[in-house]
Amino acid sequence: MRPMEWFRRPRQLLSLFFVLTLFSAGALGWLGWQLFRQDRALESQRIQERLENAADLVTAALQKSLSETEEQLTDLGALPAAELPGRASDYARQFSEDSVLAAFLPGGVEPFPRNRLLYYPLQPAEREPPAALFAAAEAAEFQQRDYPKAIATLEELARSADPLIRAGALVRLGRNLRKLGRWTQALAVYEQLAKLGAVPAGGSPAELVAQQARCTVLEEHKDARMRDAALALYAGLQDGRWRLDRATYSFYVEEATRWLGPSASPPTPNAALALAAAVESLWKERQHGERSPRGRRVLWTGDRSILLLWRGSQDRIVVLAAGPDSIGSRWLARQHEGGPPLLKNQGVRVALEDMEGRPVVGEPEGTGNQHALRLASATGLPWTLRAISAGGDVGIAAFAGRRRLLVAGLSIVTLLVLGGSYLIGRAVAREFAVARQQSDFVSAVSHEFRTPLTTLRQLSELLAKRRVASDEDKQQYYDLLLKDSERLHRLVEGLLDFGRLEAGKMQYRFEQFDAGDLLREVVADFQGEAEALGFRVELSANGAAPIRADREALRCVVWNLLDNAVKYSPDCRTIWVNLERQADNLVIGVRDRGVGVARSEQKGIFDKFVRGASAKAGSIRGVGIGLAVARQIVIAHGGEITLESEPGSGSTFRVVLPVVES
Repeated sequence: MRPMEWFRRPRQLLSLFFVLTLFSAGALGWLGWQLFRQDRALESQRIQERLENAADLVTAALQKSLSETEEQLTDLGALPAAELPGRASDYARQFSEDSVLAAFLPGGVEPFPRNRLLYYPLQPAEREPPAALFAAAEAAEFQQRDYPKAIATLEELARSADPLIRAGALVRLGRNLRKLGRWTQALAVYEQLAKLGAVPAGGSPAELVAQQARCTVLEEHKDARMRDAALALYAGLQDGRWRLDRATYSFYVEEATRWLGPSASPPTPNAALALAAAVESLWKERQHGERSPRGRRVLWTGDRSILLLWRGSQDRIVVLAAGPDSIGSRWLARQHEGGPPLLKNQGVRVALEDMEGRPVVGEPEGTGNQHALRLASATGLPWTLRAISAGGDVGIAAFAGRRRLLVAGLSIVTLLVLGGSYLIGRAVAREFAVARQQSDFVSAVSHEFRTPLTTLRQLSELLAKRRVASDEDKQQYYDLLLKDSERLHRLVEGLLDFGRLEAGKMQYRFEQFDAGDLLREVVADFQGEAEALGFRVELSANGAAPIRADREALRCVVWNLLDNAVKYSPDCRTIWVNLERQADNLVIGVRDRGVGVARSEQKGIFDKFVRGASAKAGSIRGVGIGLAVARQIVIAHGGEITLESEPGSGSTFRVVLPVVES
């Protein structure tokens, strides 16, 4: 197709224009996407470099911190026995509650702080009172079943100055009182026993034995105080109040849990249990000679990991057992708060994992997050270290800001291109539509002029050449000449009025008159033409209707409405015209039962050069300016013109004008 033919096919031209526009917008989008990908790749590369640097810094800092801690443990192990408790306690306070400092001594394990271990790997041998002291009382109790005699003997022993003898006597005394059913006195004896504290009684601390026995007595007698006593026993066990081995600790915990019920028992702190298990594990390995006097390892117990650092000699080992909270607050927190500026507000998060990939401190790598990995085998640390991008730092914010600016710029350019193209396309389409309407208008006007001109020419030629047979035919020709001349006159006047209205030069001569008289006059004049076509106009106009208007202009409006009603009513040959007053307005209605106007066309039917689809389909004559002229005239008179129509049911045009009060 040659380029000049594009303008003969406006739809193809517009389609080509929009294709080029979309191609341009797509090219901009592709360019923006490429820039976005490059910027994102650069951002990812720089973030990875930052993470690698951060991982190296944190690894070095952790190695230094662990070395300093191990040196401190070495110094503590070299202290004299008298200085060790004080210095060790001070050093242990620097760590969180999920850590413990323990000294492995030939006689057992000493923890710092004292109550941090729930149970101990080794229970030191306790001195017991001679069994012969209680032989007479036990013979009376078990062989003779003479409980009063046994009680009398034991009461004497319970007044001994030796706490060991007193503790043994009170345990047996309480048992005999319970057998006699004197449980109130037994509870009083157990209260005396509890005051002896850690004095051994049957291999366990006297206070613990007393609390357990008291709970048993209260349970037997269904005393309400039993729950409080069991809670006190359970709290003492979880506070590490007594020095117990694992078996003894587990037995008393089970007893307390049985009394309280599984659902009512307070939870056992996992951190404390993990510390006790870790210390016990290392102690047993030391006893079997499996560990050297110095080392570090991560031990997983329960649901958490414990870091074990130890230094010392063959007869004394100082051990630090640190849980995740201690590791995070003692060593890792320094990297964020007072450590390298890289981690301070740069969105770098550090996580530690054990050899099997289980998290120790911090969350493991998130989905899609960049990270830098340092394996334990390469760093010498007891963990695998990950430096993870957490987002929100200054560098990432700068990348995000630049990316937002790039996206915003490309979006604005794309919107401008699309918006401009839309406006241009809409303007071009509108110009094409106007051009088509004007072309249709010229064609319609030519057709409207051709018909009467052809008649005038033929009749004039017949009259000029004296080919008329009779005077009757001559008179008929003269009537036809007059009718078509008037038709041409109306067409020309309509075009002139339309031109003046478009140019804004229409001059109105307003005067006051009765609208009913004008309406009757117009209907009477129009009736002559309507009867020739077989139409009848029915007028209903009662009462005075004074208005101030241009008579000829208003006549033109009514004539156009009547003419349209006749043209668009091929079946029903009656047109109804009515005049009525509504409040301060005068309403002129013209109704027909013709083809009607579709709802989609009613809004634009008053525009210039616009004709409905029914007019084009039925080849109904007209130029498409009658209703446009009518609307301009009505608006100039301060009124409005409306349309109510249904396809196939006809149309009703109403002209609403203000009434002049006399």
